[in-house]
Order: sequence, then C-alpha cells, then structure tokens
Amino acid sequence: MASEYTPTVLSIAGFDPFGGAGIVMDTKVVHALGGYAFSVVTAMTAQNSQGVSAVEPVDAEMLHTQLCTLLDDVHVDAVKIGMLGSAELIETVAKVLKQYRLANVVLDPVLVSSSGKRLLEESAIETMIYKLFPLCRLVTPNLPETNALIDGDFKGSAKEVPLMAQALFELGAKNTLLKGGHTFEEEAVDYLVELSSITRFCSPRIETTHTHGTGCLLSSAIATELAKGETLAQSVKHAKHFLFEKLQKADTLQFEYVTKKRKRKEPIF
Repeated sequence: MASEYTPTVLSIAGFDPFGGAGIVMDTKVVHALGGYAFSVVTAMTAQNSQGVSAVEPVDAEMLHTQLCTLLDDVHVDAVKIGMLGSAELIETVAKVLKQYRLANVVLDPVLVSSSGKRLLEESAIETMIYKLFPLCRLVTPNLPETNALIDGDFKGSAKEVPLMAQALFELGAKNTLLKGGHTFEEEAVDYLVELSSITRFCSPRIETTHTHGTGCLLSSAIATELAKGETLAQSVKHAKHFLFEKLQKADTLQFEYVTKKRKRKEPIF
C-alpha cells in the first residue's frame, strides 16, 4: 500500500555554487523523481565550470545542530551522504545516524573532485570506513575511490568485481555499487554487489565532457527510489536509467561564458 506522504530524502553534502554537484544537484534530482529533499550543508566550496578552487568545511557543532533541528521535526525516508571533509564531521554524521536510527542511507564516498581537488582529508578515510560504512545500506564508489579505500590497483573488469566487493565488505560495507564510469570497458557497466548476489547494470557509454556531478546524481536518485520503497536492485536500475537519459541530453545545455575555454563541465541536469 502506497504511503499518503511524499517520499523524503535528506542530502548531507557540500554546497556547489555552480549547481552541478552536492546538495544543489541532489535537490534537483530528488524533486525530479517525485520526492522532497531536505539538505544539510557539510562544506562551502568555491567552484565553477573549470573546477574547485577552495573548500571550507562547516563547524561540527553547526552540522550537528542542522541535523538535529531538522530530524526533530520531520521523518526522513532515505539519506544521501556526499562530501564530508573531515574526520570530525564524519563522526558527527555517524552519531546522528545512530541517534535517529536513520534507514536507507546511501554513501557516495567523495574523496577528490573531478578537477583533482581533495575533498576529504586523507587521514579521515579510515574514520569514514569504520564509522559510516556499517551504518549505510549502500556505498557507491567509483573506480578511483574503490582503489583508494581498499588500497588496490584494480582496472574494474568483470572478473575483478567480486574481489573489489569482498574487500569493501571486509571494511564494513553491507552492499556496494561498483560504478563503471572510469573503466576502459566499451559499455558503462555498474555492479550492485549484495552479500548473496551480483546484479549487472549496463548502458551505452556516452562520449561527453559534461560529467560533473554524475556521482551525486546517481546516488541521490538511488536514495529517492529507496525512499519510495523500492528494492536496492530496482532503485539502482531506475537511477541508472535516469542518469543515462540526462547524459544523452547533456550537450544541449549551453551557457555564455566570460572567457573562452575549450572544455567545460556543465552540470548535466
């Protein structure tokens, strides 16, 4: 029986003034898919189409106050976690997840921006693993993030998927979506690995430079589907199809820029 309430998703992520990633992208996605987005800011960033120039995490006490003020008022059906920035902020989020017994938590383990700017202190990776992984229903690393988390050198081939997933399970992940955007495979193949199954999701690879925010889009779309009551597999299926549709239309977005530069990374929404 469908709920009489609107599905709600809490985005815990950084603010991108360019609008292509973080809580701005998450909010666009959640609303496009029929949910309602709440958002709590973990960091302010200065960025444009060329990349990230500065990052400033919020105060941990302020983060805690944002979360508790919101969660004391409304019920949240799912949570999407993106950029966190520091070990102290990770610990704050973990504490609140446990305190409010939040379910359907999707963690996109953001470590470095697409332009190469570090978005999480290297010393905080271990804190993320041990404090957050056990509290999440799904972890969605891309290939570089997977290798950084498990100290590996995998290429992302199909035969490597069980090994990568097992390494993440040993770190505390319950389920993982191993994304194929950074592989050299002809098609874009993502693998949802649960403890007893591996589900393959395949789509044609779209050649475009407009890839800014794809991880945010996919993870928030999955969270939205989970908020509606879908299974993990169905949530990933719907989210990947949604991402594919947006990538197909990415080149139709045109901005007028102050300076003429060859490559742009417009938000794909």
